[in-house]
Formats: sequence, C-alpha cells, structure tokens
Amino acid sequence: MSWRIVVISKRAKLEQKLNYMVVRGDDTVRIHLSEIAVLVIESTAVSLTTALLCELVKRKVKVIFCDEKRNPSSELVPSYGSHDTSGKIRMQIEWSDNIKGMVWTEIVAEKIRKQQGLLKKLHRDEAEMLGQYVTEIEYADRTNREGHAAKVYFNAIFGMEFTRSADDPINAALNYGYGIILSAFTREIVANGYITQIGLFHDNQFNPFKFASDLMEPFRTLIDAEVYDMKPEKLEREEKLRLVNCLNKNVVIAGKTQYVMNAVKIYCKSVFGALNEKDISLIKFYRDEL
Repeated sequence: MSWRIVVISKRAKLEQKLNYMVVRGDDTVRIHLSEIAVLVIESTAVSLTTALLCELVKRKVKVIFCDEKRNPSSELVPSYGSHDTSGKIRMQIEWSDNIKGMVWTEIVAEKIRKQQGLLKKLHRDEAEMLGQYVTEIEYADRTNREGHAAKVYFNAIFGMEFTRSADDPINAALNYGYGIILSAFTREIVANGYITQIGLFHDNQFNPFKFASDLMEPFRTLIDAEVYDMKPEKLEREEKLRLVNCLNKNVVIAGKTQYVMNAVKIYCKSVFGALNEKDISLIKFYRDEL
C-alpha cells in the first residue's frame, strides 16, 4: 500500500527506472514507486520525464504542481481511473437530486460536528452554538447552517477580526492545507472511476473539482487544528511540510486506526456506496484518535 508523501522543493530531474523514481539533484535519491501516495512538485525548477508521469498515473499517484510562489496550482488527473469508468460515470449522472441532497445533509452535519469538537478541545463557549446548528440542519442544508457555523467557528478560533478573505499567513496556510486535502479527494474519486466535475452541492462552473470539494468538507478541521497550533507568521517550507504531513496523521474510521490518506479512501468508498445504494447509513466518517 502506498504511504509516502514526497515533496520536491529544489532543482532536480525526476525520472523512472526499474520501478523507482530517481531524483537527481545535489544528491541522487531512489524511491520505489509502490511507496508513493502523493508527489508534490514545489519548485518550478524541477523537470520530469514523460515515462515517469505515465507510470505515476498507472499507479494512481496524486501529483500536485506548485506555482512560482510554491502554492498548489494544478494536479495530474488521469483520463480513466478505473477499468469500469464508463459505467461509474453513467451511475454518477443518474444519481437523483434526492439522494444527493440527503448525502450532502449528512456531510454538512458531520462538518459542523467536527468544528464543534475542535472548539470543545479549545474550550470555546461557541461550541454550544454549533451544537445547536447541527440540530437545525434541514434537508440539503437549505437554511445554510454551514455558512452560519463557519463564521462563528473561525472567529472563535482565530479572533473576531479574522475573515477568510484577508491576505494573511493564516489564510495562506489554510488555503495551502485545503489544497492538499482537495487533491487527496480528487485522487480517490478518479481512482474509483468517477469524475470530479459533477458534485452534490458545489456547482461553480469554473470549479473542475466540485465532487472533491463536496466530499472533503468534514476533513477541513484537520487543517484548521494544525494552523491553529502553528500560529503561522509566514508560510514557508517548514509550515508547508507540517500541513502536507496532516495526511499522515492517525484517525479512527470503521473501528480501526488509519492514516488520514487511508481514511479518505474508506470514507469516499462509503459515500459512493451510499449514493449508489440510496442508503446514507453506509457513510463512514472518521473520528480523531484518542
């Protein structure tokens, strides 16, 4: 099972040789391709061979490319992630609005519960208000409890002056971390034969990752908690590595302790099952390890 998150942050040439990714820079490093789950190309001074890219796609490795500011800007998405992709896409198109609304309701409720849990850990009084929002959620969150909860939640964590639209190190760190989580979900959606452009709730025509944006919502608090602990005054290599490493944290899902990367797989498959079987009881959410 792949487990490594590899970050290339300096000038290097990457190539494939005998099932290894060979990184040629100041030193030469070899990493077996079977170990790599995510590859982050953080420097624009990195070159890759087409042979390596093709092999990474075959092995369903998520490849994330960063821009000149070292922020995630794009990712490698296979055209076909599964042998039965055509059938999966047909099923996805046929999911009814009713079951999509039911699943989205469960996702929003879990997201707010996760936010409430973090506020409780931080001994914030606003946790009680988020608990009330969970009880008020209606079908497909038509009264936007998610939006109301988000405002209360972020102000409780980062202060009353904080806004998600501000250009500051906290928002930069949140956005970077969310980008990493989003890529992990994109990987799983495509690997299971579905497409990311058709979502449950998100419908911005300029967002090619609508489905991943939907499914990742309960996992955002993993990044929020890390950014709170970091209290970043800048967003540089050390801070970014901490955020990427959130994928290697331990959580509990389906009664077992798993890395977040594996929890994403289990959760995604459970959501696909819920949508296909029209049964929201199949959804498996994670909880923090005790």
